[in-house]
Amino acid sequence: MDDKTRTELEAAAFRRLVDHLQHRTDVQNIDLMGHGGFCRNCLADWYMEAAEDKGIDMDKSQARETIYGMSYESFKEQHQSKASDGQLQRMKESVAKNK
Repeated sequence: MDDKTRTELEAAAFRRLVDHLQHRTDVQNIDLMGHGGFCRNCLADWYMEAAEDKGIDMDKSQARETIYGMSYESFKEQHQSKASDGQLQRMKESVAKNK
C-alpha cells in the first residue's frame, strides 16, 4: 500500500472514531481511561499536537471542540457524570500501563 492511500485510510478511520465518540455520549471519559488508557481529551491533545507539528496554531479548546462536536464545557454539562471511586481506581491502574 502506498503512503497516500495509507494516510487516507487512517484519516477515514480517525473520522469514524470521532463520529462514534460523538454519538456515544453515554460512554464516560473516565471509563474510556479506565479500560483503554485514553479518552476524548487525550484524542484532542494528540490532534492538537499533530496540528502543531504541521505549524498550525490550535489551542486545547479548538481541538476539544473538533473531537467532542461541541465545546468541552457543553459536553460536560450535558453528558458527564461524577466519577465513582472504582472508576477512578480503574483509570489510575490503566493509565499506569501507558507508554
